[in-house]
Amino acid sequence: MLVQTKALVLHSIKYNDSSLIAHCYTETLGIQSFMLKGILSAKKGKMRKAHFQPLTLLNLQFQHKNKGGLNFIKELKVEQPYQSIYTSIEKNTIALFLSEVLYKSLREEEANSLLFEYLENALLWLDSNDNIVNFHLLFLLKLTQFLGFYPNVQEEHGDYFNLEDGCFSLHKPLELHLEGSTVRLLRQLLGMTFATDNLPKLNQSSRRELLNALVQYFELHLHGFSKPKSLDILHQIFR
Repeated sequence: MLVQTKALVLHSIKYNDSSLIAHCYTETLGIQSFMLKGILSAKKGKMRKAHFQPLTLLNLQFQHKNKGGLNFIKELKVEQPYQSIYTSIEKNTIALFLSEVLYKSLREEEANSLLFEYLENALLWLDSNDNIVNFHLLFLLKLTQFLGFYPNVQEEHGDYFNLEDGCFSLHKPLELHLEGSTVRLLRQLLGMTFATDNLPKLNQSSRRELLNALVQYFELHLHGFSKPKSLDILHQIFR
């Protein structure tokens, strides 16, 4: 079946001396993998290694293999060229981190148009705005809406947040939980959009604690999810 779809590059890995295998999240078919033969050695052609940087938005045409396996791209173009994500150290570091989170989180070969729309719009917002210091925190929290474990806000004013059941609580849980300033910051995130970021300026310790808590929340609720290797780099950039 010939497919034309938008796609978001999540991860690529070298295959022999001249080829790559790329994993993408597509608008129409969910997660798909592609063999890019000779892309590392090609001096001519429409496909370049740069097309498969983390979180590049592409438009692909390929012959889809219904039984799974690696697909081969027939046509490719950049759907929306970024203006700043790959030239800003801060934005590029966020992109590396989020691509790793998405690669570890998105496993289904099925379409989710609302999720794809969220990812596309969020990345375009990141590319075109400068107030991005809390972007990755809010991105992760909003992503949980699509993955099925967005925090339950029935007891939103509770002093504790149970990481295992995703609920705020008036009483200290026995399970893994957050408390104190981290809960207050999490509660503030719940009502924010990227454009209405009104978190107070966080010091290194507060931002690190909140980000680590969100990563731990993913680990508890997604089978096979592990701490991204790029997390430490992100901590260094956003001190």
